[in-house]
Amino acid sequence: MWQHPERGITALVVLNLALQLFDGVATYVGVNAGFREANPLLAWSFGHLGTGTALLIFKLHACACLLLLWRFRGSSLAIPALGVSAVVYAVCSFAPWTAALASAHIAYMAS
Repeated sequence: MWQHPERGITALVVLNLALQLFDGVATYVGVNAGFREANPLLAWSFGHLGTGTALLIFKLHACACLLLLWRFRGSSLAIPALGVSAVVYAVCSFAPWTAALASAHIAYMAS
């Protein structure tokens, strides 16, 4: 039924990379707007490396891991790993940051 499985895994990699980009930008904007980072390791690194540097290092590492999954895309675990990663980032990053930044924007516009 699925004629081009390569397209599916490519779409999952691109989706995950886009979620990483969103997470990095939203975290940077959110932290600079006064929100707290929920990841304790990342929050700790902000104090030692600075927000931008820490985010760059963490996001480059995450993207490298995604590209490693792309490299081993023939593995039976690659697609489930990319799917789980996308769901986790959608639930634990995209939804909360979208809600937090939208509420901050609405409050700003109301003032």
